[in-house]
Amino acid sequence: MVMTTTTTAALSPVLTTPPAAPADAAAYFAARLAFHTDVADVHASLAAGATDFVVVDSRSTPSWDQGHIPGAVHLPTDRIPQLAAEFLDPAVPVVVHCWGPGCDGATRAALALARLGYRVKEMIGGIEYWIREGYAVDTWEGPRQLPADPLTAPVDSDDCGC
Repeated sequence: MVMTTTTTAALSPVLTTPPAAPADAAAYFAARLAFHTDVADVHASLAAGATDFVVVDSRSTPSWDQGHIPGAVHLPTDRIPQLAAEFLDPAVPVVVHCWGPGCDGATRAALALARLGYRVKEMIGGIEYWIREGYAVDTWEGPRQLPADPLTAPVDSDDCGC
């Protein structure tokens, strides 16, 4: 038997704004997934040989040289209007990323690409979480891979548990 208690205490800060109705929440989360993907899904797809999207790194050249996702296209945000057509097929969806969650460079790049007519998703976590989850990067010195950070990824697993 479930017991409920009615109190006159104030609502917690979590529920000061009530949760959305289930149908509204489902629509929101479905829409969010249309705009975002994460590093684990991108890595798993690339490792399986997926060719139905292209990864675009929107960072500067020195950042790219420091480390980038193998097979990614380097297209700095400020160069997208001039270079997108040269490097991207408008029929192939784009997954764009920048440094990490503290950077909105990928959002600006995604906006620029969308305005040019590309279908685009933003990879949440950026290159920071790619590296922190233990995935390899190419650098100007060659391939590099660090161990997974146990605070961001399960150790010895490709499954984020999501």
